Amino acid sequence: MAMYRKLGEATPQRKALLRTQVTDLIYKGRIITTEARAKEVQKMADPLIAMAVKEKDNFETVKVQAKVARKDKDGKRVKQIVDKETGKVLAESAHDKDGKVVKMDNGKTVTVYDTVEKEIKKDKPSRMHARRKMLSVLYPVTEVGKAGAGAKKSTKEIDLADKLFNEYAPKYANRKGGYTRIIKIGPRRGDAAMEVVLELV
Repeated sequence: MAMYRKLGEATPQRKALLRTQVTDLIYKGRIITTEARAKEVQKMADPLIAMAVKEKDNFETVKVQAKVARKDKDGKRVKQIVDKETGKVLAESAHDKDGKVVKMDNGKTVTVYDTVEKEIKKDKPSRMHARRKMLSVLYPVTEVGKAGAGAKKSTKEIDLADKLFNEYAPKYANRKGGYTRIIKIGPRRGDAAMEVVLELV
């Protein structure tokens, strides 16, 4: 006898379906699905949250030097013209006062970088292992900005492992399990399969 529901799908399709639903649950906080699927998703999501709760404080803070592009008042990168051979600065800006591009025979345009000190969280080995186990289940999520000219710029990758560690782990720190709940909402129109809302408590 199987220890899981086959859900009428071949193994690769079933695993992909469940991974998609677990990803949606962690990202959005609730999903609507059938009862059978919800019970399988629950079995996958609860251990991920328990892992995040266990490893939430297992990191060290490290100071690092990082190069960051210098920006002007409009938020654009500052560019200089430097000599190709010597690397000497020929012009402080790649544009003149009128905004036209400056061209020089022996010069090339380079972005100006400043060195800044940053504090980063460095995972300890067991937390890194937990992160990799999470990422083996969760699909990458890309959040797209509003339609229009700035849509591409406002597109960003959401790190669901960080969301589990930083948002859900502190929330469920004093809870001993049962991080999700199933609420029945009635039979689905068409095939009468029981539909449920699966949500984080």
